[in-house]
Amino acid sequence: MSKADVIFVQNVKDILERGTTDEGTNVRPHWADGTPAYTRKRFCIVNRYDLAEEFPILTLRRTAFKSAIDELLWIWQKKSGNVHDLHSHIWDSWADETGSIGKAYGYQLGVKSVYPEGEFDQVDRVLYDLKNNPLSRRIITNIYVHADLHEMHLYPCAYSVTFNVAGNKLNAILNQRSNDMAVANNWNVVQYAVLVHMLAQVSGLEAGELVHVIADAHIYDRHENAVKRLIGGTAHPAPKFVINKSVTDFYKFTVDDFALEGYEFEPFNEKFEVAI
Repeated sequence: MSKADVIFVQNVKDILERGTTDEGTNVRPHWADGTPAYTRKRFCIVNRYDLAEEFPILTLRRTAFKSAIDELLWIWQKKSGNVHDLHSHIWDSWADETGSIGKAYGYQLGVKSVYPEGEFDQVDRVLYDLKNNPLSRRIITNIYVHADLHEMHLYPCAYSVTFNVAGNKLNAILNQRSNDMAVANNWNVVQYAVLVHMLAQVSGLEAGELVHVIADAHIYDRHENAVKRLIGGTAHPAPKFVINKSVTDFYKFTVDDFALEGYEFEPFNEKFEVAI
């Protein structure tokens, strides 16, 4: 069993056994048929993943590794807010007729600011500091921009990353205001684990820890029974993460520069409806 499986099972059991339900309240999320989407939640779950030890991907079911990376590159490389630049359809429910999700996610990372060292957007500032000021305690991205929230079709869930270098290890804290544990939890973990590996490689560092802080970790009502079946399955050892070591420019990475060796997973084929 991978450590990602162990952590996921612990989180889910904690939510199911000790969580607070919002059933019967006036909730914003709803199902496609218009029914309110209620949740059972735990406040402030904190998970730590040692990326030097193993890659944190679930084996209790398949996590779509390449699709997760494609979305990561859409946000962090392309800095796009248009679903036409994405190869999956996971954002279609929040896109307008032009494909735009508004001033969210990639758009915010691409906004430039002026510093004494020059003009940078948020990603380029991180890249600059990791190479020139690696001991800085100010290497942070934040896409929860209050002035633009009214122009975002969905407020950012994973909204802030703090990067910290200790020795030759690049560590990161991912802050997430809300996490649908069944649909998105491991998807997000995989994405930001890959991001740490990418940034470490192009900065001459090694990947260290990823700490995932979730303010509202929840399981939707229509997911509970399937989640119970999921965590009752058989898990496998973590696969080996492979990255193309020849890439030294963050913007040159492609989906094909990443692979998993020995990724075994259970054939859990139940679908989790996405609340909108």
